[in-house]
Amino acid sequence: MTSMLFSPIRLANADLPNRIVVAPMCQYSANDGCASDWHLTHLGSLANSGAGLVVVEATAVERRGRITHGDLGLYDDACEAALLRVVNHCRRIGTARMGVQIAHAGRKASTQIPWEGGQALGPEQDPWQTIAPSAMPYRPDWHTPREMTQEDIDRVREAHVDAARRALRIGFDEIELHAAHGYLLHEFLSPLTNKRTDRYGGSLEARMRFPLEIAQAVRAVWPTDKPLGIRITGSDWASGGIEVPDAVAFAKALEAVGIDFICVSSGGLVPEAKIAVGPNYQVPFAEAVKRQVSIPVRAVGLIGTPRQAEKIIAEGRADMVALARAFLDNPHWGWHAAKVLGGDVARPLQYARAAHHHWPAAFYTD
Repeated sequence: MTSMLFSPIRLANADLPNRIVVAPMCQYSANDGCASDWHLTHLGSLANSGAGLVVVEATAVERRGRITHGDLGLYDDACEAALLRVVNHCRRIGTARMGVQIAHAGRKASTQIPWEGGQALGPEQDPWQTIAPSAMPYRPDWHTPREMTQEDIDRVREAHVDAARRALRIGFDEIELHAAHGYLLHEFLSPLTNKRTDRYGGSLEARMRFPLEIAQAVRAVWPTDKPLGIRITGSDWASGGIEVPDAVAFAKALEAVGIDFICVSSGGLVPEAKIAVGPNYQVPFAEAVKRQVSIPVRAVGLIGTPRQAEKIIAEGRADMVALARAFLDNPHWGWHAAKVLGGDVARPLQYARAAHHHWPAAFYTD
């Protein structure tokens, strides 16, 4: 039986050999926005993971848009040069197409690296003034963001455009915008964090305006033969927040302005969210969006085993799956999925002898 997970898919004019995506995963290992040797090693291993596409972690479009001091950025020449070095390395040694997620952390910026506490930066830790649609802190003891002015809105829009131009010069195969996980564009979308009374707040149409302006502006400079996608939220998991009908409406509007694919995640906006975490817990959101749009939709959320991923695609619940921690645990996840599902996957010639038809031990289960 032919594996649906290992069937090809076309995004814009980019052909991917399978439906497996390495999700963007923050590494908190950059040097003032610049990719480091850690990224060279981390992404280099994933470029040969068997996934059709590897997406570089959330990469800030301006310095104040970083979550932490360790976040990647794509806002100046030094950031661009450092990321170019990593992408060129991945292309030399790997087979996956390379994408990048561009983002702005909004009110969730200026925080500690997770393993250093993950709280708001203290006064001795070089904090910075955060910005958001409304002056509402993420937690009572976090920095209170400054409500964005029209000048801020215009600057952040152009920062996304500038980052897209830099991504094009680097040679990325795709870009995806980040409008989920409680970061800036998500903050504009949700009525829980957007209390504005101007043209960017109030109704769902008004709250979608700024994210759609960014999507349109990036689409104008990103070639139409290269995929432009976006990660959105399917639910805030909190009373009065975004729900599936809002996600569907936003997805339809994004399709209308030329977005090529949508990744549907959820949560991250407010600390009091009650999230029912479990295998496939976010897949129903992707499925609901997929029913209403004609562009490809990607599912995420505790997808860990080959047969689990295969079933999502085979049942038509999503067109692609993105895995994160599964690839941290096993950077060759795609190879093992191919063995389980009878798929075909590219391997470096140096590792060919580990393929199951060359290595009898691959069949041992004890």
